[in-house]
Amino acid sequence: MSKQTDDLFKNIVSHAKEYGFVFQSSEIYDGLSAVYDYGQLGAELKNNLKTYWWKSMVQLNENIVGIDSAIFMHPTIWKASGHVDGFNDPMIDNKDSKKRYRADQLIEDKIDRYEKDGKSDKAAQLQQDLDDALNADDLPRLKTIIEEHNIVCPVSGTKNWTEVRQFNLMFATQMGAMADGAEQVYLRPETAQGIFVNFLNVQKTGRMKIPFGIAQIGKAFRNEVIARQFIMRMREFEQMELQFFVRPGTELEWYEKWKETRLKWHLALGSNPAKYRYHDHVKLAHYANAAVDIEYDFPFGFKEVEGIHSRTDFDLKQHQEFSKKKMQYFDPEINQNYIPYVVETSVGLDRLFLTVFANSLVHEDLSTEEKQDSRVVLKFHPAIAPVKAAIFPLTKKDGLPEKAREIMNKLKLDFNMQYDEKDAIGKRYRRQDAIGTPYCITVDHQTLEDNTVTIRHRDSMEQERVAIDQLRTIIGDLVSWNNLLDQLQ
Repeated sequence: MSKQTDDLFKNIVSHAKEYGFVFQSSEIYDGLSAVYDYGQLGAELKNNLKTYWWKSMVQLNENIVGIDSAIFMHPTIWKASGHVDGFNDPMIDNKDSKKRYRADQLIEDKIDRYEKDGKSDKAAQLQQDLDDALNADDLPRLKTIIEEHNIVCPVSGTKNWTEVRQFNLMFATQMGAMADGAEQVYLRPETAQGIFVNFLNVQKTGRMKIPFGIAQIGKAFRNEVIARQFIMRMREFEQMELQFFVRPGTELEWYEKWKETRLKWHLALGSNPAKYRYHDHVKLAHYANAAVDIEYDFPFGFKEVEGIHSRTDFDLKQHQEFSKKKMQYFDPEINQNYIPYVVETSVGLDRLFLTVFANSLVHEDLSTEEKQDSRVVLKFHPAIAPVKAAIFPLTKKDGLPEKAREIMNKLKLDFNMQYDEKDAIGKRYRRQDAIGTPYCITVDHQTLEDNTVTIRHRDSMEQERVAIDQLRTIIGDLVSWNNLLDQLQ
């Protein structure tokens, strides 16, 4: 990472903390590695992103329904899914720093550095070597690659590495009152299996016909050894997943449709299309016949935000075998029973949060010939902004605060609002810019005469005079979910 991009990333992290979006978990006890808390504004933004996803999946699609499955599930589920035996990452330790890393990510970081240094040929060759080693599950080869390319520990700066070995990422715990008689269960490492084991329940109770989807938002837990890149890689995180059940033989057609649909969903938020790319998987998971990541260009390089996978019939077939329950669907159109194939779309909510935050944080130079000026602004799409509008009385006297409170009390029934009467009006604008509030409403002396107020628009900084009784409609139209969802139709 260059100094410029490193500074940009540090600005994102510090801004997120300073303005109440993201805090280090247990910070007063020196924190807990790779675990974060969402502050007052972060919780609002996160909830709005969840709402956008849920509306776009469940509300806009008659053949998609949502569920909320439990975090604890029968341990045999994870045996059937392959997580007990195969949910591993190739890990390597540095003997000097005592730090543990994912071997493939150390090599990927080196590839990024080669690219940034203009060594494209070297980057391409290293990528090929990495792909070959991963496809062959050749752990000694991964260590050899690390040594050949002089990859050092980011902490100690040395090349004193252990052998590469596999490390299971699931958290295990005991369920039961007595440790001796307790059953070992796992905190779910993904939300998908909760959907698969409820396939028949949803299909029958909802009278669902293929093709149909089941959506879910929920927490998942992985014992990630590497704590880095802020909320990109955490031990406790949230996923937004759709499992879309289709007739066998049609899965790749649906896979292409969902690829296009999901990228369109991200771009509707106002992101720069040049910041996104598809990255096809070279090594497919054992259950997949096609897989692609939607990647975003973060300050530290392109990283996955969402995965689209054609999972075939692996999951339902495995659960049928381990549970001895038939996981079949009778298709009246072809008069046939079959186990459906599945196309999955899976978004990391925390990564999406970071994507939106990084994409929205802008430093603007407002200097003129007369004076130097600048502002820091979060240009969130109004529909997902944590605070929709702020109310300012111009002064703390002459009845202006009382009038402003009167307006606030009416609007807060529909919108998340803030009231602010401290400091000069310019400083108040800057505070709201920094948290992404799209509209500021100022109550002044003219308001008492004609019941009008000033609305100031965040992005253009232009102001307009409007009647108080029109505020609910005006703000409602500006922050409406329709402005996002219409783009997805």
